[in-house]
Amino acid sequence: MSGELYACVHAAEFPAQALLRLRTDLQSQPVAVLDGPASQETICSLNRHAVQRGAVLGMTRLEAEDISGMLLLRRSAEVETAAHAVFLECAAMFSPRIEGVSEGTACGLALDIAGTERLFGPPEKLSARLRDEMATAGFRVSVAVSANFHAAQMKATAAHGITIIPDGEEVRSLEKLPIAALNLTEEHKETFALWGIRTLGELAALPEVELVKRLGAAARDWRALAQGVARHTFEPIEPEFALKEYYNFETPVEQIDSLLFIGARMIDCLVARAAGRALSLASLAAEMKLEGGRIHRLAIRPAVPSVDRKFLLKLLHLEMGAHPPQAAVVSLTLTAEAGLSSKVQLGLFAPQTPEPSRLDVTLARLKAIVGEDRVGSPVLEDTHRPGSFRMEGFVVGAKSSALEIERSRMALRRVRPPRPVRVVLHAMKPVAFSDEGSRFEIESAYGPWKTSGCWWSLGGWDTEEWDALAANNNGEKFGCLLVLDRLRNEWRLEAFYD
Repeated sequence: MSGELYACVHAAEFPAQALLRLRTDLQSQPVAVLDGPASQETICSLNRHAVQRGAVLGMTRLEAEDISGMLLLRRSAEVETAAHAVFLECAAMFSPRIEGVSEGTACGLALDIAGTERLFGPPEKLSARLRDEMATAGFRVSVAVSANFHAAQMKATAAHGITIIPDGEEVRSLEKLPIAALNLTEEHKETFALWGIRTLGELAALPEVELVKRLGAAARDWRALAQGVARHTFEPIEPEFALKEYYNFETPVEQIDSLLFIGARMIDCLVARAAGRALSLASLAAEMKLEGGRIHRLAIRPAVPSVDRKFLLKLLHLEMGAHPPQAAVVSLTLTAEAGLSSKVQLGLFAPQTPEPSRLDVTLARLKAIVGEDRVGSPVLEDTHRPGSFRMEGFVVGAKSSALEIERSRMALRRVRPPRPVRVVLHAMKPVAFSDEGSRFEIESAYGPWKTSGCWWSLGGWDTEEWDALAANNNGEKFGCLLVLDRLRNEWRLEAFYD
């Protein structure tokens, strides 16, 4: 091979492939894609099963409906955009220099693979890996490799499977391709048809001077293309890495099981794409467009990034069960945030700990039973209100240092809910209190510590706190926190000091 080397990937009937890549249950059925106004819908793309049934491009809906077993789908620009991003991302795994060569309803990419032999082996091996990677993502493609950019593009468009064109053999490889491979105008096609020129090999054999005299300077370029020697200035595109999958349902979906069937395939694709970059899924957001135009959103965030497909699907299932959509779903979008996989090194004699995935599933089930605001980690709020906190999701963070663990501290153990008590005052100071029939004498009391706030809302407070050292009838002493709620004129036992 010469210093230049290109691999062209061609996906024919891309609108149909984009719709079927996530619908594995429909890939064995004859499917045609319709485009155009509702009253003038025609077939713009179809799979090979539809071709075997007699369907052709340009056929109207009425004509297609007469074919037995034919499944008709509506073309979706959003689905094709999402599929093209995946298509481009798969190609970027083999080369950072990619140029788009799509034509009509086909999607094509040309990769500059010069110098990649040490990474992927010879062109034959790279082409096989590239085709397998595309098949994993749900695309059926043909691949052609050549030192000439245009030769690889034309051969990938016309041939099936994998084609390797040796350097210097471009003319012989392209000679049997039809003249239509050059995308000529109708006038020039008729001219060549009158001359009896039907293949690129016959065009390449014509004398250049006489050809230019009759058809102009453009004929020189056509002859160079037919000979596989045309030059090309490579114009690479910059693919953007975004973990996103989209599917637009032909009919609104009401059952969660039907949503999860598509969601499972979406998660498989997201995990495979992330794993190809040595990444995991740190979060997963689902956006469902409902009938009527409303949007229903869900989000899951595992304790640690994961590539476990079944685990992520189970979390999505539990989240949908806890927050089901309130109407039929028209489209589903899954967006993932990439994260680094974490490995935990356990000690030889350390006790076995549960897997983080099991913890996430258990928490999701608990949230579905008791409510989301009752499961998680308590976090103090930035307010002067005593004991004010909120619940947040568990986050795996750094462990405390040994110095912090060994430091002795006094802990305030809150009583949830606070217990109402009867308090005996002397000189406006508590000296005893009764709790559930038991009497406790207060030896020392410090206070009052007065706090108030939010007087403008229903959640306002006006309290007096007393730190008390009390003793029971047996002489056992303990520290506690007594609070007088001045708005309700009641005393409460709110905490113990440990």
